[in-house]
Amino acid sequence: MPSASLDSSDQDTEPFVEIDPSGRFGRYSDLLGSGAVKRVYRAFDLLEGTDVAWNQIQLRNFGDNPSFIKRLRSEVGLLESLKNDYIIVLYSYWVDREHTTLNFITEACNSGTLRDYRNKHRHVSMKALKKWSRQILKGLEYLHTHDPCIIHRDLNCTNIFINGNHGKVKIGDLGLATIVGKSHAAHSLLGTPEYMAPELYEEDYTELVDIYSFGMCLLEMATMEIPYRECDSIAKIYKKVTTGVKPQAMNRVSDPEFKAFIERCIGQPRARPSASDLLKDPFLSEVDYDESDLIG
Repeated sequence: MPSASLDSSDQDTEPFVEIDPSGRFGRYSDLLGSGAVKRVYRAFDLLEGTDVAWNQIQLRNFGDNPSFIKRLRSEVGLLESLKNDYIIVLYSYWVDREHTTLNFITEACNSGTLRDYRNKHRHVSMKALKKWSRQILKGLEYLHTHDPCIIHRDLNCTNIFINGNHGKVKIGDLGLATIVGKSHAAHSLLGTPEYMAPELYEEDYTELVDIYSFGMCLLEMATMEIPYRECDSIAKIYKKVTTGVKPQAMNRVSDPEFKAFIERCIGQPRARPSASDLLKDPFLSEVDYDESDLIG
């Protein structure tokens, strides 16, 4: 990695609270987001002169769970290997042994998560929804056709990010992703209940679970409701999902073509199309824009 070390005068003037071992990235105190495992801070790439996101995980919180730490390291290694316009870019990662943290630097999407962005902008055209959908599908297509196949397993509107100034959408938070072999079959139960395909509960599934989750993302994008909002417990969500009861939000999708497209995504596994198939669907192919304009 090219060096961008700060001299003492730089460190005095920059309001960084932490600098990475190479001296290239500086972390501010501003918190962009936090979850059960990770905190994300605003940071700056001194070499390129760009905003980045500094992701930090306190490893001591998981000292008695070495398998979890191994999975976190796996996420970072996986991210580093992925090169696609619709997947969040990883620039650097390291373990800070003094503070027992795992740190990794990713690109920053200036408008945050797709959920927050959609809730902020309540009037969005069908054309815009189709543009977002195509980009998410292109990211999924890349993951699913990767050798070996990568299943995200936790796709939802909080780990899809957007740069609002040009409408570019990217998939992030691959912490629950798994790499599967030629059989494209996986066996473990992980994810966000409202977005989990029924076969995930059976712990025997393929990459098509991501298509189901994508369908639930579409439903949220259309209605600004989290699927199965009517359920007050995970057990009730599980019962509805496994018995084929659709979210009540489906009744609030006014566009019949969009509703039919969502239903294709959340159908039975054998009938569920791949990301590549969905990109060829007439519903999305009618979008008249140059997607290359979004790549920059």
